[in-house]
Amino acid sequence: MLVGVQLPGVTDADHASDFEELGRLVRTLGFDVACTVSQRRDALAAAAVLGEGKLKELAAITGGKGVVPSGAPEVKTKARAKWAAGRRELGKGADTQRVTPSDEEGADEEQDGGASPLPGVVVVDHEITPSQARNLERATGAKVMDRTGVIVDIFHRHARSREARLQVEIARLNYVAPRLRESPGGKERQRGKGAGEAAIELDRRKIRDRIAELREQLAAIQKERDNRRHARQDQLRVALVGYTNAGKSSWMRALTRTDVLVEDKLFATLDTTVRALQPETKPRVLVSDTVGFIKKLPHDLVASFRSTLDEALEASLLIYVVDASDPTRDAQLEVTRDVLRDIGAAAVPSRLLFNKADRLDPEAKAALSREHPEALVLSSLVPADVDALRAAILRFFDETMVEADLVVPYSRQALLGDVYENAKVLAEEYDDAGTHLKLRGLPGAIARLQRAAGARG
Repeated sequence: MLVGVQLPGVTDADHASDFEELGRLVRTLGFDVACTVSQRRDALAAAAVLGEGKLKELAAITGGKGVVPSGAPEVKTKARAKWAAGRRELGKGADTQRVTPSDEEGADEEQDGGASPLPGVVVVDHEITPSQARNLERATGAKVMDRTGVIVDIFHRHARSREARLQVEIARLNYVAPRLRESPGGKERQRGKGAGEAAIELDRRKIRDRIAELREQLAAIQKERDNRRHARQDQLRVALVGYTNAGKSSWMRALTRTDVLVEDKLFATLDTTVRALQPETKPRVLVSDTVGFIKKLPHDLVASFRSTLDEALEASLLIYVVDASDPTRDAQLEVTRDVLRDIGAAAVPSRLLFNKADRLDPEAKAALSREHPEALVLSSLVPADVDALRAAILRFFDETMVEADLVVPYSRQALLGDVYENAKVLAEEYDDAGTHLKLRGLPGAIARLQRAAGARG
C-alpha cells in the first residue's frame, strides 16, 4: 500500500508523478502495489503521518484498528483484577451478554475486516521519523517503510563491488541507528530500571563503531581509485549521467562494446565502470557509467557515493542521458542538474541526450527536437544513432585540442608510446636532436609530454 500526503506547493501532476515513481521503487523490491491512499495536508501529521479519517481508511485495508494506542502500560492491581472477575461473573448471568474490552476489540476487527485484510507493507512517500513509523505500524498492523528506507534497501540489494557494498552499508546503518527499538524477544536483557534503554544504546554504539570501521576500509579503496583517476587526468573522459533507468548502461554497452549490466529496473548500476570508446581512437577516449539519480535521493547515499560521483566532477564532458519517452523527463533532467550542482559539477561541459527515441512517433520526436534544438534525440538500440553520438563526442574533443611541436631525444624514445596514447601525431620527422613530432591534443596532456621530453616547444 502506498501512502502519500500532498503538501502545499506540490501540484497534482507532481504528486501523481511521485506516486508513480514510488510504485516503480517498491516493484523493484519485488512488491506489488495493492492500493494507494493520499491526503492533502498542510504538513505530515505529527503522530502517524495521516489524519484520523484517512488513518482509519488505511487501517480498514490493512486490518489494523486505525488508532494509535496509548503508550502507557495498563495498571494491574489486585483490586482491578477482582473487579474484572466480578464483571465477568455478572456477564454470565445477565439476559443480555455484556461485551468486555477484549470482545469489543474482536468485534471491531470483524466489522472492519468484512473483506479479508490485505497483508503486506505500507510505504510512505516521504521521509518520516521513527516515532511516526512506529505509530503508523501500531495503527495499521502492517510493516511501514518510508521512501528513504525503500531506496536504501534497493541500493543494498543491487550493490556488487566491494566499494559499492561499503558505501551502501554505511548509508543503511546511518538509517537504521535512530530507528532501533527494543524487540519483544529482547526482554531478557531488561534486568533493571533503564536496562532496556542501555541495551539499545549498546546496539547504537556497535553501529557507530561499525560505521567507523567501514569508513576506514572505504577510504583505502577510494585512495586507490584516486590514484587511478590521477593517472587518467590528461586523458579524454566522458561521463554518462542521468536519472535512474534512463538508459546510461545501454549507451555504455553500445559505445564501448562491452558486456556491462543492462536491466530495466531502478538503480541496476551502482558501480562506476570505465571503458575505452570503441572503435578505439588516438588519443583514447574513456567512457564512464555512473550511479543514477532520483528525486529525494537520501543525503546519506549522496554522501556515500561522493567518490563515485567525482567521476562526473573530473570528466572532460558530461552526457546528460534523459528518457525521452518518460512524461516526467523535464523534472528528471532538473533532478540530475540539481545533484550535479550540489557536487560542483555544473561547470563541466555537457551535452544533452534524449534516449529511447525509438519509442517516440515522428511528430513527438520532431517536437522534442524543436523544444531542445541543442540536444541529440537518439536510441542506443539503433547503430546509426550510436555512431552519431560517437561522432559528437569526438567532435567536442577535437574542438578543445591544441597543436604543438615536440622533440623527443633519442635517449627518451620510450616516451613515444605515451605520446601516441595521449595525442594525435600529425607529422613525424627525424634529425640529430631526435624525433620531431607535430601533435594535437588536450593542453594538459601536451604540457605533460613536453615536460617529460625536456622540450619547450
